[in-house]
Amino acid sequence: MSPELTDLIYSLAFATVMVATTVFVHFWGLLGLTALMGQGGGRLRLHEGRARQAVLIVLTVFGLFGLHTIEIWLYGALYSGLGEFKNFEEALYFSTTTFVTIGYGDIVLSPRWRLIAAIEGANGLILIGWSTAFLMTVTTRLRLLEHAWLDRTERLKQKEAAGQPPQAEPLEDGL
Repeated sequence: MSPELTDLIYSLAFATVMVATTVFVHFWGLLGLTALMGQGGGRLRLHEGRARQAVLIVLTVFGLFGLHTIEIWLYGALYSGLGEFKNFEEALYFSTTTFVTIGYGDIVLSPRWRLIAAIEGANGLILIGWSTAFLMTVTTRLRLLEHAWLDRTERLKQKEAAGQPPQAEPLEDGL
């Protein structure tokens, strides 16, 4: 087997392991964030103010940022372990610019391992897209809850105006 083919096989093997690892980190991290949001005092009570919505959204953003930080550091550790950079800071810098697909090009991998970097860029793009979808889902869900609460409030006002006694109604949905 030629050295080039051997390098290709090793690069693809390392890249496959890294993609699988970061996808699992991301998956379990999103499940953890979802669980944390659900434990935040039971059902979301939007009539208590918008501050809670804002806190949930900001904590979600910090959680997503934390997940991406872990994933970037994993790639940085791989590059450092492969001996591609003088120090870990360079490996981390390279991994960050690659993961977020900026790719300045001021620091590059040797031809032997550069395929890993290309796959890291695609992996980062997909994981950031997944995070964006998750954040939009959280935001949309909070807005839908707000509308459900407003609709419920309006129905109670209509009942009062019609002389019917108001009855508590559960929210249709909640985090």
